[in-house]
Amino acid sequence: MATLKPELDAIPRPVRAAFPAGRPAARQLLASCSALILILSIPFLAGTQSKPRTVRWSEQSANEWYASQPWLVGSNYIPATAINQLEMWQADTFDPKRIDLELGWAETIGLNAMRVFLHDLLWQQDPRGFKKRIDTFLAIADKHHIKILFVLFDSCWDPNPELGKQREPRAGVHNSGWVQSPGAKALQDPAQYPRLEAYAKGVVEAFAEDKRILGWDVWNEPSNTNSGSYEKKEPKNKVDLVLALLPKVFEWVRAAQPTQPLTSGLWEGDWSSADKLDRMEKIQIELSDVISFHNYATPNRFENRIVWLKQYHRPILCTEYMARGAGSTFQGSLPIAKQHRVAAINWGLVAGKTQTYYPWDSWKHPYIDRQPEVWHHDILRANGQPYSQKEVDFIHEITRH
Repeated sequence: MATLKPELDAIPRPVRAAFPAGRPAARQLLASCSALILILSIPFLAGTQSKPRTVRWSEQSANEWYASQPWLVGSNYIPATAINQLEMWQADTFDPKRIDLELGWAETIGLNAMRVFLHDLLWQQDPRGFKKRIDTFLAIADKHHIKILFVLFDSCWDPNPELGKQREPRAGVHNSGWVQSPGAKALQDPAQYPRLEAYAKGVVEAFAEDKRILGWDVWNEPSNTNSGSYEKKEPKNKVDLVLALLPKVFEWVRAAQPTQPLTSGLWEGDWSSADKLDRMEKIQIELSDVISFHNYATPNRFENRIVWLKQYHRPILCTEYMARGAGSTFQGSLPIAKQHRVAAINWGLVAGKTQTYYPWDSWKHPYIDRQPEVWHHDILRANGQPYSQKEVDFIHEITRH
């Protein structure tokens, strides 16, 4: 009877009293009752382990979540065959075979996370098909033991996105076809905000409890006005428009009750104290469950940012880094990130139609008929061969231990 004692204790006392435990039939019935109680309790217990949150996570909740993760190292990902988010995800150009190949390369290097951009027009075009393709992508990533941080909105590059066939890359120009979400017209038109809300809620609700998803980056570089590229096409009051919309986006996403954390990354400025933050940065920090940031600078400046952000006592994710020509390298940044247990997600896995191996100055001085002496971003060539074998060996080694 010793093996039945815990089970018997779980049965209410009046029930136990009705069946003398010394009789075999009684023991069998009591054990059956115990098993039934255990089965009925499973849904309740499971619900308490991944309970959706409709308010900002507490510091404790955020840190407990992060403690359950491995050290996260990865890339901002788009397949080499796509020039932007639309070409990556639209039905005619979605390429799961290529994605499987490239994420296989990432797994071999030692990467376990990817940051991936979505787009509101994809939801408007075909919500059911879009969700199905997201699920297919997640299945491929999971096969390669890679978790995904999805980006919902983005203030960078072309402010006039259009569905359908995307243009070819501009020769020698960095990210010449990347598109903003929402575009300038939608950003300036409050009548389109319900459509944007439907997109944010719809995507997050569909995958709110999906363990293959690391988190939701609600808006990439919200204060970016694309100086040197598309700034003449931007609304003059773009930053004010985003300032008003960003808190609403956080509300929309939380209303979908995700079990994954929310964030929006700081990308420029002085974050050393709260009184030095601008309005956008305050919103980003105050509404994010986990803190994220971008840094394309030298190792000491990279570490400074980490130290600044530790004052918020939340997990820290670097969601963009690594620009060789600017002094941001794997060898310089990764050891610091590992020391502080900061997630490190560089820009670019495989060189392709985004052409982000060209430097930012290619917008003013295109690299026509020439290659940059030093690649700006990206780890691998389109055939999977490393740009630098030393870099790949270093990444593999530092992520092994």
